[in-house]
Amino acid sequence: MNATKPPSELPALLHALSDKADRLALRHAELQRINALLDERVRQLEAERDALRQRLGEARARVDHLLARLDTPPAAAKPDLPA
Repeated sequence: MNATKPPSELPALLHALSDKADRLALRHAELQRINALLDERVRQLEAERDALRQRLGEARARVDHLLARLDTPPAAAKPDLPA
């Protein structure tokens, strides 16, 4: 099979190649924009995750404190008053 094209077909091939290159460049730019949006969303979600982890840690500390108070025997919690 002969891979060379007659000179009359070259302008059409160049035009088709140019169109494909243009579409590829547009697609590349679109993907870059999408990637930037996704990167920003990842940063937002990471910040939200970090805030939730902080809140969880604070809530755990409060629960641990309450559990420690429940485990304290009543005699130790309130000293006996002399009668």
